[in-house]
Amino acid sequence: MTPTITPVILSGGSGTRLWPLSRQLRPKQFLPLVDELTLFQNTVQRLQGIPNLEDVLVVCNEEHRFMVAEQLRELQLAHQGILLEPVGRDTAPALALAALHLTQQGKSDALMLVLPADHVITDNDAFHQAIQQAAQAAQDGYLTTFGIVPQRAETGYGYIRQGESLTDLDASRVAAFVEKPDAGTAQTYVDSGNYLWNSGMFLFRVDRLLAALEAYQPEVLQACQAALADPSHDLDFIRLNTAAFTAAPAISIDYAVMEKTQDAVVIPLDAGWNDVGAWSAVWEVGQQDAQQNVLHGDVLTHQAKGNLVHAEHRLVTLVGVDDLVVVETKDAVMVAHRDKVQHVKHVVGQLKDQQRSEASIHREVNRPWGSYDCIDEGGRFQVKRIVVKPGEKLSLQMHHHRAEHWIVVNGTAEVRCGDKTLLLTENQSTYIPLGETHSLGNPGKVPLEIIEVQSGSYLGEDDIVRFEDVYGRS
Repeated sequence: MTPTITPVILSGGSGTRLWPLSRQLRPKQFLPLVDELTLFQNTVQRLQGIPNLEDVLVVCNEEHRFMVAEQLRELQLAHQGILLEPVGRDTAPALALAALHLTQQGKSDALMLVLPADHVITDNDAFHQAIQQAAQAAQDGYLTTFGIVPQRAETGYGYIRQGESLTDLDASRVAAFVEKPDAGTAQTYVDSGNYLWNSGMFLFRVDRLLAALEAYQPEVLQACQAALADPSHDLDFIRLNTAAFTAAPAISIDYAVMEKTQDAVVIPLDAGWNDVGAWSAVWEVGQQDAQQNVLHGDVLTHQAKGNLVHAEHRLVTLVGVDDLVVVETKDAVMVAHRDKVQHVKHVVGQLKDQQRSEASIHREVNRPWGSYDCIDEGGRFQVKRIVVKPGEKLSLQMHHHRAEHWIVVNGTAEVRCGDKTLLLTENQSTYIPLGETHSLGNPGKVPLEIIEVQSGSYLGEDDIVRFEDVYGRS
């Protein structure tokens, strides 16, 4: 019987080199960097058409759980669950969790297709064909990875040296995993024709992966077994024992297993792959005009070529400049030479050192019920535009340090304030006194938009005491 394949989507990482668009609380996998879909959505959708494919299983951190669930719902993509990592521990513990969860579901002989959530692949047919080849190898007990056929001498990727070819499979044994080389060494690798880029994608049989972890990383396996011994289910999410998972060593699956096992094989993959690791990669995969510019948003250029411009809210113009990256968001503008975009992470480091919010959060913040945008603020006031999706509602809460005025500009608001419940429509308003319990909901069929004016001595987001919350937030 042909085994089923469960795609395991790893949705970790912060994507700091794609700042200011990618930030800690909304990293690159949740952004539409290439087309109208996000990288995460494209990762799931490109799997359609693979035989014996089951619904995806996602591993992500707590902070991103609602974005994962919402982006799956937007495309009506089914899933087996969303495993929540309370802390980041790299890929070996993440894959151990997925394999143990599938074993608990009676799928120890199933195949796990492991995919990062933030890659671009343009040739789906070649990708599907490689998966079928890898599935045959994994079914035979090999621990299978995908090696990207290199298009150039690249110093930003690790490499896989191919060993003995397997005559019955379109695969080779892994002779060695090689760290990121310098430029000269990378060129030697490419010229030899014997090296592939390390993609970070894998296909394992569940029981074979667990056996390898038990042999080479028993501490990882034991910590993950304890973390999943008594999982709790909350909406779409599967929660672990935090203390047990925190005890797991932080280690990648490459170091933990693939570099130690004698059963590692590599499948060559030539499918238009790109890990979109920096703005230069976004330029490479983007739609270039006659001047090799990739332009998004309201952009005008004159005598400019080879530029990437991403404008979200304002007109951006380029005159007489080449090979620049310009990214404009509501609260930040980044300008870099295309050859220096790897250094953007150092700017993010400075922002973190200065404890600036721009390192981690956008001005417009997504919440499970909708979003809010801080449009003005002063010493003792703050003005927000709040959008609540149809059928959703904010938690029942109170604030110690601020009062709030709400003005409805579109839709219908159901307001609970103390022991009173009000229905407000466009151009109507209400007042929430300091210390009063209150909630806001959208009972209608269209998005609810309100303007919120906060006033008080402290206006931070941590001045919230929740009493009831349908999303399970504390």
